[in-house]
Amino acid sequence: MTTDLSTVQRPVAEANGLPNAHYIDETVFTEERDAVLYATWAGLAVGADVPEHGDAKPIEFLGLPLLLIRDKDGAVRVFQNTCRHRGMILVSEPRKIEGAIRCPYHSWCYSTKGRLVATPHVGGPGQNAHPDMDRDTLGLIEIRSHIWRDVVFINVDGQAAAFEDMHADLIARWSEFDQPMYHGGADSQFQLSVATNYKLAVENYCESYHLPWVHPGLNSYSRLEDHYHIEEPGKYSGQGTLVYRQFEGENGQRFPDFADLSDKWDEGAEYISVYPNVLLGAQRDHAFAIVLDPKAVNKTTEQIHLYYAAPEVDDAMRAKNTAQWKEVFEEDIFVVEGMQKGRYGPGFDGGRFSPAMDGPTHCFHAWVAARISDHRQKQAHAAE
Repeated sequence: MTTDLSTVQRPVAEANGLPNAHYIDETVFTEERDAVLYATWAGLAVGADVPEHGDAKPIEFLGLPLLLIRDKDGAVRVFQNTCRHRGMILVSEPRKIEGAIRCPYHSWCYSTKGRLVATPHVGGPGQNAHPDMDRDTLGLIEIRSHIWRDVVFINVDGQAAAFEDMHADLIARWSEFDQPMYHGGADSQFQLSVATNYKLAVENYCESYHLPWVHPGLNSYSRLEDHYHIEEPGKYSGQGTLVYRQFEGENGQRFPDFADLSDKWDEGAEYISVYPNVLLGAQRDHAFAIVLDPKAVNKTTEQIHLYYAAPEVDDAMRAKNTAQWKEVFEEDIFVVEGMQKGRYGPGFDGGRFSPAMDGPTHCFHAWVAARISDHRQKQAHAAE
């Protein structure tokens, strides 16, 4: 089906949200996959998922079998997890590649850089080469990728502008944090499975409007009136706070700060949605990244990772910090799942936006609508 997006791109005071079909219809979900998630820079994982040389992790992204790997020189790469011979899945479980990536079907082997290095018996028994088999053209299919703040972004269709160009404004905004940050390890990551469309998680993260009712503990010291909107139409959006309360341990100890930050970050913090599916937090003493994995039109897995300014921080403090963030993010589950259920009400027209409070969410809706409209125009021209 084709949805009407004309009202979505109006000014916030006049706009409706995206139509229900963008949250519940499989056909529209497939269109959105191609127009939004495959055609831009979508979050796939984090570099910390493959911390050592040779580490490999299979990931399915919207049905696309991928392999995240840190090659022998330490570069993180993303390949299709598919042998070029007969299409067999190469790696089925996370593991370390000690030598080459070996296909379990006919033992074709690939280097960690994707080059085809062995084709046993391809020319007949005992003949490991054949004049019609050009290994140089049969390496693994590499997916375009870029790492920023340890998030591995991918552009599946290969046509998006360079990440550094597309997100130049955001990179500049947080340039003070362009310094080493360290994943907290096994107790600094967790995942939440939520029965909702991934966009509702983005929308909820964009705004602070819900704080008094959904996060009363957080709102007790970082009140609604202490927040400001971040709105960059066509780029990104989110929220910031002027009263970030730095995390403290039992005896008042604190995590080390990131170095040489301006006064803005003494008591400030920002939380930005990097369209289409990455949620980032920047604070003086730690950071986090949330990668939203759209499992289905109404199912999403949230992968949460916490980072620090030093490679080693207090164990008890780190574990407590993770627990506190998990509690905050779990408070949002009933909201995003409730909005998902509400989208099955046929009388709902996408809803209206508060001109004063919903600007960041409207920015995201308008961006999605623009991407889909552009995709439809390209499809129409291709059909002519």
